[in-house]
Order: sequence, then C-alpha cells, then structure tokens
Amino acid sequence: MKKKFNYIRLILALFIVYSSIQGENLYIYKETLNNSETAIASKNSKIYSTKQLGSFINKEGTTFRLFAPNAKSVKLYLFDEPENNATSAETLSIDDDGVWEVTLGKDLSNKYYAYKVAHADNDNFDKLPLCVDPYAKAVTSFTDFNNPRKSIVYNETYNWDDDQWIQRNWRDLVIYEMHIKDMTAHPSSEASQPGTYKGLIENNNAGINYIKNLGVNTVELLPAQEYGNVEIPYEDSLKGTYNTWNAYERNHWGYMTAAFFAPSSFYSENWKELKRQEWMGRDGRQVNEFKDMVKAFHKEGIAVMMDVVYNHLSEYEIGNLKEIDKEYYFRLDDKGTCIAVSGCGNDLKTEAPMMRRLIIDSIIYWMKEYHIDGFRFDLGKLIDWETLEEIIREARKINPNVVFVAEPWGGGYDPQGFSLREWGSWNDQIRNGVKGENPNDGLGWIFGNWLGNNSIERLKSYINGTTKNYEYGMFQKVEHSVNYLASHDGYTLGDFIRLGTKSVGAHDKITDVDANAKLTPDQLKLNKLGALFLFTSQGITMIHSGQEFARSKVIPTDNNIEDKEKGQLDHNSYNKDNSVNYINYNHAEMNSDLFSYYKGLIELRETHEEFRRAKSEQIKFFDGFQREFSIGFSVKMYDNEFIVLMNADQNLSDNLTLPEGNWEVLVNGENAGTSVLSTVSGEIEIPAVSGFVLRKK
Repeated sequence: MKKKFNYIRLILALFIVYSSIQGENLYIYKETLNNSETAIASKNSKIYSTKQLGSFINKEGTTFRLFAPNAKSVKLYLFDEPENNATSAETLSIDDDGVWEVTLGKDLSNKYYAYKVAHADNDNFDKLPLCVDPYAKAVTSFTDFNNPRKSIVYNETYNWDDDQWIQRNWRDLVIYEMHIKDMTAHPSSEASQPGTYKGLIENNNAGINYIKNLGVNTVELLPAQEYGNVEIPYEDSLKGTYNTWNAYERNHWGYMTAAFFAPSSFYSENWKELKRQEWMGRDGRQVNEFKDMVKAFHKEGIAVMMDVVYNHLSEYEIGNLKEIDKEYYFRLDDKGTCIAVSGCGNDLKTEAPMMRRLIIDSIIYWMKEYHIDGFRFDLGKLIDWETLEEIIREARKINPNVVFVAEPWGGGYDPQGFSLREWGSWNDQIRNGVKGENPNDGLGWIFGNWLGNNSIERLKSYINGTTKNYEYGMFQKVEHSVNYLASHDGYTLGDFIRLGTKSVGAHDKITDVDANAKLTPDQLKLNKLGALFLFTSQGITMIHSGQEFARSKVIPTDNNIEDKEKGQLDHNSYNKDNSVNYINYNHAEMNSDLFSYYKGLIELRETHEEFRRAKSEQIKFFDGFQREFSIGFSVKMYDNEFIVLMNADQNLSDNLTLPEGNWEVLVNGENAGTSVLSTVSGEIEIPAVSGFVLRKK
C-alpha cells in the first residue's frame, strides 16, 4: 500500500510541475502533496480552541495560556532576570481543547517567564528545556546557536496619535525591499545608532530620508519578527547536522523566525556587531521602537510591509514549538521526523487548525498593534490553500487594501493558484526574461538575448501585467504581478550586469571595492534599460535596496573567517552581518547618475497613471522596427498619450517613424523624470541599449 501511495504521489507532483510550466490554471488543486507528507497524525491534530492565548493582565491578575494538546503536563517558570534561576514554578491545568492555563493573582507586567512541557516519552522536568511562549509579545534572547529565550509579560500602551494604515491601490505600489540594519550599518550612513530601528529614522541623509528622496512609496522589511541570529558552530555538528556551509555562523537576513508576535530585539541593541553569549531585548524597548519606525515611515507617506516566515521555524532552536507539541505543529514523516521541503529542517503543519490560527492571529496582531500595511510570505507554496484563503479574508475585514504578496514556490511553483485567491506573487517571468536567469549562460533581453521561450510577444505580456489572456500568462489581475529584476536572493542587479558583461568573473578576487562599484558606461546603459522596462510595465513594482545605484556585494577580506570566496561577488549573503550587505552611501554618490535615473522613473510613474493603471486595450504596440530586440508602445488615457521605445541591440541603433505631431522627451538614455528634455517629431533614432519616454505635446 505504501509503495502504491508513493507512486501516485510522484505522478501528482509531476503533473503539478508540468502544469505550472505550461502556465495552466490549477483550479482544482488540493493539498495532497503537502498533506500526504504528514504520515503521523496525532489523535489531537484537529483540536481547536477560541481562548485568548499567551500572557495577559486581567482583573484576576495575570493569566498564562499555552496550547499543547499532546502534552502530559506543563509548568510555568517566572524569573526576575533572564540569566537568573526561576523564582517560582507553577503547574498549569488543561481544558478539553488542549489549552493549559494558570492565573496568578497579581500584575506581573515586565516579568520574564518560560514553560516546560512534559510528554509521555519525557516527563522529567529537571531535564526539559525552557520554552518560549509562541504568543509572547516581547522576547529576550540569548545569542547562542540554541537560541534560549524568555518571554516577557508585555503590557505597555503606545500613542499612535492619528496614524493609520496607508491604503493604496496595489497597482500604485513601488516597493523597496530592505534590511533594517543594512540601511544604516555602514559608516557612510553617519547614523548615531547604526543598524537599529532608531538609526533607520534619524534625521540624516541615510535611512528613511534617503528612501524618501528616492521616491518609493512602500518599504518591505526583511524578516523582523524575533529570529535565530546564531547558527551552529562551523565544521561542527549538532544532532547529526554538520555545518560545512556557514563559516560566519550567522543568520543575518532573518529567515529563521522564533516568535511570531515579537519584534526582533537585535535592532534595538546599539551594537556594532552581534555580541555572543548576551541577552538581547531584556527591557522590551524593541516593541515601541518598532512602532516608532512604522510611525515615522507613515508620516512620510511610506507604507510598511513585512517579509514573514510561517512555513518553518528557527531550525536549531531548542525550547519552542518542537518541544511544546511537535506532533501538532509540524509535518512529520512515518518515523516522526520533521519534513523539510523548505530546506530549513522543519516544516510547520499550517493545515492544523491551531497552527492556522496562530498564523492568522499573528498577521492580525501586526496589523492592529503595529499598523503594518502588507506582507510578503516566504515560501508561500508551503502554506496550505485554506490557510492562505482565510488569512486574506480576515485581514481584509480590518484593512481592505492590505497587501499580500507570495514567494510562490516551496514544494511547487504556482503563481496562478495565488492569483486565483487574490494574492500577488513575485513574477519570475519578467525577471528572467528581461535580466536573465544567470549571468554566465542565461542572459536576458537587456543583453540582446532571448532566454528560453522569451520573445517580443513575451515582452508585450510583461508590459501588460503577465495576465492569463497572454500565452504563458500567470495572473488573473494585473495587480497580482510583482514585477522585479532582483531581490535579496541571488546576485544584485548591478553584479549580475557586471558578471554578464564579463567586467568581472564569478571567481575573480576583487582588490579595489570602490573601483568595482563604479559603473562603466556599458554597465550604466544596461542598468538604465532594465529600469526603464520595469517602471513602464503594468503591475506592482519592486526594487531591491541599492538597485538604484547598482549595489555590489563584495565579500570582505578583512576578517579571520574561513571563507574561500573572500573577495568575490556574493550571490547568497544571508549569513553576513558585514560590509557585503551594508548600504554604502559613498557608492550611491559615486553612481548618482543611475540613482537620479531611478528617481526620475519613480516620479514619472507616480505622476502619470498611464504607467500604473492602463488597461490592455489602452496600450498599442508598434511594428516596423529593424532590430530584433526593439520594442515600443503607446499608452493613452484621458487626454494624455505617451510613447515608450526601447532598443536592446548591443551595437546598433534603431529608427521609428513617430505618429503625427510633436512629442516631448521625458526620458532618454541619460535622464529620466517629468521635465521636458527636448521635443521631437517625424523619425526618431533609438541608440543601442537605450530607450525613450515621449509625451504628445
């Protein structure tokens, strides 16, 4: 029976992959692939409770509640300081729905606490680890690879004044994907508290003021819920895992979430570098500092999205959901081992009712308590459809314009499925078609190359939002397409172009970081052409932080880390809390020409709806180009008419006879914006690797 079941599962998986490649709608897509992985089904796996969970103050005192239906017994431990021994231990009682509870008759605000959870196979409390409260509003964490934590009974209020969510039509979004620390950690930021929530919103030329000057209207924070900062020792093992890949022993990006309701304490510590064997966030100030950050962005008209990780838990954590109730919260194989389609050691069982509730409660909490405007879901395909549907349904009851974007892979690839459920998704088609898939042998259109099945017709579909009425289209609505050319993953766009033009080799050792960062004329043209295509395409626009000045990630050599790739360009900098990830504002100034071009394109898109809200019938493509890689279109709304022309031939210019009349040049190969640069009529020459935006006079 088992062999037959696996054979069916294999056929189903192949069908899903094939259908995704062909761009077919998966209207009837059940979570057979995910759910069949869960071979161990506890008798308590479907239990559900509506009780408020976590710790909270009430008229009886302080109540503590923990959901763990498969536990044998649970104790609560209280601490005066996180490093001290417990001052008391209280036994909790369980109700019929698996909720363990105790109420202590006094206000325990700011008290530290943790749980020990006994199971049938391990009920010796002396040997059990302390567990963090999954619903803790604030957490103090010890910087060790086991990530010991204590929860804080957090009960402070916050004055939001008149702050509200920033509600925009999704088609108007220009998203800036960024890391909280990286924006101010480099000395060039001149921040007084570099790398912190406070440093990000200081009144200087970095951080929030730099972002405001660029003109984007939304920031997307890389994971900022409390996460596992430290990974297991290099060239050492932990529970059979041998670390051969992470000499830095760090998780810098934050994709190892540990507490889904608590902001990261690391960004409240004014440390130049992470201190080992220290307690972070012990006073809970990270809560209000996070809110101050959101409030400051909102004051500038900039929405705040969060990159969130609900598909797996902090991998090397000891004292969290695995120790609380592994059978309930995780997808397990028939041997009781955590399944790891995520590649991160433990996939959460999102289809379990109380795991689903935890995710939804967390999202609603960040919306209400922190005024968060939207979310990007890491490895969204690992979360079951029912949970994803309920998330957006419940969130829209609070803010109808809340933004939900998925990374549409993880055990499959299905932007179509997300679009059918009103979610946006990262559009890999436009990324790969325009830029390329890899800089060695997978270059895209801006390099004068067709990758895979790309063509002029495919480019037309990208400009129109990659919707289902085009061959290979993926989205039901234009606003579901998140158009981007680079993200935190992989090479930056600037480095992709450096490699693609053979200006530097993948294994070259760069000795002059500044000289490498300075754009050559050819690199500058490619960066500008890619940006022009991106900002004149319909859908959500996203750029990676530093893309506006062709940010380069060179692995530093001035440390004693055993990294064989030192001096090379980095394509996976998740583990580096150093200059490879920090925004270097000197480089932004060095490449100010490109920065100004991005700023101008953002202003153009913001000013003229034609580049955000046009319908497909309002966009008309031109014929008559001489070059294979030339494309052009007009877009007409209201009384305005614009023309966009782009030529990706690497050597030869192209010509086009313009429609009758005089046309104002707003964008050319050198400048971009809303000011008139010149006026043209008749025939126009489009230089190689260049483009125009024209407005009818």
